[in-house]
Amino acid sequence: MNAIMEIITETKTRSAWSAGVKEYAMELLEDVSADDLGAANTRDKLERLLLNGAPSWKEYSWGGCSLIYDGDIARRLCAPWELRKTDNGRKNPNAREQWLDTQARALYQAFLLVLHAAL
Repeated sequence: MNAIMEIITETKTRSAWSAGVKEYAMELLEDVSADDLGAANTRDKLERLLLNGAPSWKEYSWGGCSLIYDGDIARRLCAPWELRKTDNGRKNPNAREQWLDTQARALYQAFLLVLHAAL
């Protein structure tokens, strides 16, 4: 567990998005025991473990398992210019998504970061 967290911590970030994904990855690991993490030795098992009962990352996000306020999600994932463009999360991030959908994408990428560090 410590080795995985160390790998994630040492991962370089070059954008607000990647820094937010890294923060989500660390949060996903907070609620997992080292024994459970050790038993999750395949991609599917690890994803099920991190999803904590949710059927998908979209359901995880929309179900309130992570951040629930648009402004909080925007502050985590956006650069300052993007925050201005979206009025600090009051406007949708793009024409196709709401903030919880954007968070679901970030959570999936956070899962991939944990997967890369764990396997």
